[in-house]
Amino acid sequence: MNQEMNGVEVERVHENIVHDRVDYVFKVVVIGDSGVGKTQILSRFAKNEFFFDSKSTIGVEFQTKTVMINDKVIKAQIWDTAGQERYRAVTSAYYRGALGAMLVYDITKQQSFDNVARWVEELRTHADRSIVIMLIGNKGDLIDKRIVATEDALEFAQDQCLFFSETSALSGENVESAFITLLQEINRVVSKKSLESYGHGKANGDATLKGSKIDIISGSELEISEINKLSSCSC
Repeated sequence: MNQEMNGVEVERVHENIVHDRVDYVFKVVVIGDSGVGKTQILSRFAKNEFFFDSKSTIGVEFQTKTVMINDKVIKAQIWDTAGQERYRAVTSAYYRGALGAMLVYDITKQQSFDNVARWVEELRTHADRSIVIMLIGNKGDLIDKRIVATEDALEFAQDQCLFFSETSALSGENVESAFITLLQEINRVVSKKSLESYGHGKANGDATLKGSKIDIISGSELEISEINKLSSCSC
């Protein structure tokens, strides 16, 4: 079923329909402290599944999902990065080549939100400077146990020029729209870079567009009480 988001038509694409056509493959990392629901968010988006007996991820794994954005077939390769401190030396290598990041905290655990700043710093140290970051407050279904105020998270996101959303991997609320918003913004950034490369090529007498994928992996599959697109941010 198609859905309209921010004036852009987004539809799910099945592999058997577009197996011979993929315009872009975007690498996205899902990061945050252990136990905040990273794997569950990924499973909900990629497969519409939720496992009550889910255990902490050891090391790194990834899932894929294909969507269509602005008439482009986008294959999102989403890496699930373990949050435990002892694995951070391993996962830092996986930031390389990432065009987007889902930074997840648990709205019922203050420490997971307090550590968000450290995760942002790590992202900006190891990832490309143009990486698109979506801050996610997960477990929105646990309203009675909320500790982290939405206003505090939104203020942090605005200060750091991040997108922001609150989700529930359990109910699925806002999960898909958060990922789609992230992929839409990545696509916008990539398209802008492609145009800039094309313009530079024409200025040098070369009208062909070469190397236009710009740090995109060549090569399978990937709703918010409120999404805040901080278009006025000057960061």
